[in-house]
Amino acid sequence: MSEEPAAGCDEEQHPDVSLNSLALAELEVVSMSGRSNSPGVRQRRLSNGAIVLDFGVEAQGSLQAGALLARLCMAGLSDVSLVPGLVDGIGFPTVQVQTDQPVEACLLSQYAGWRVSVDDYFGMGSGPMRAAAAREELFDKLPWSESPQRVVGVLEASTLPGEGVVEYLAERCGVAPSGVTLAVAPTASLAGTIQVVARSVETSLHKLFELGFDVRRVKSGFGTAPLPPVAKNDLAGIGRTNDAILYGGRVTLWVTGDDDSLAEIGPKVPASAAEGYGKPFLEIFREADHDFYKIDPMLFSPAEIVFHNIETGSAFHFGQIAPAILRQSFGV
Repeated sequence: MSEEPAAGCDEEQHPDVSLNSLALAELEVVSMSGRSNSPGVRQRRLSNGAIVLDFGVEAQGSLQAGALLARLCMAGLSDVSLVPGLVDGIGFPTVQVQTDQPVEACLLSQYAGWRVSVDDYFGMGSGPMRAAAAREELFDKLPWSESPQRVVGVLEASTLPGEGVVEYLAERCGVAPSGVTLAVAPTASLAGTIQVVARSVETSLHKLFELGFDVRRVKSGFGTAPLPPVAKNDLAGIGRTNDAILYGGRVTLWVTGDDDSLAEIGPKVPASAAEGYGKPFLEIFREADHDFYKIDPMLFSPAEIVFHNIETGSAFHFGQIAPAILRQSFGV
């Protein structure tokens, strides 16, 4: 058995380098390389000093912008790239993610656990600003404490945020509005599609977390999922991006500890273990009256998962992809 403490029993962590500072460093590297304004991203500074980076609301976005947006979601702790792939024999770009700090990158940063609702504005919040606020239940079991002067957040939203949204986020993150940087893209955009599909490893980590697995045993993660065509609207985009992971996501996790626990929990991890599996996500979403909370939460996970136990040398495989559903969803 692993001698590491269970995730829910960990003492609060006080990192030397905050997730937010890592994300800001990622932006700085891009800026210094001269690529910050070239990939279809527009920057604007609000009257309260906050910076809003438009990755696809009014800006066009790009493949490069989508990879950057996904890296920002993970505080720069993951590599994100587009590689060749197949969907039922048809060549399709594939979003590939790898990280050696999966808990910090995926659960403490990337997970879209913040429903940002201010007046008539709504967006799903992710990125390292979540770690500064630490108000979600997840942070009760994965304690983390950082108090940065500047925060970076990602909003999956169809409109750009104004001063009121920034002030709401700043207050909860404990920073001045001028210390907020927000990267924004709708689901129905090129960059937005990439950043959602880059959540293959994150969905596997979150599923394990919800199943009570000690996610601190996961030392590295690698995931792929096919990049669907950009949808005509956000609703269709939600369908396609979820299908890419549920029916086409493949994840490998390198873990420590005993084999028996992996053999026991493994069959519960793939999306196929959940009620409702087998239909395009848009159909599942309609049946739930477009309410995510009416959908079996165990559905949100990759199609396939492989565990490599780095202590015992064992490997375990669970789940399978569903190429026919991907073709139906993607319209090919």
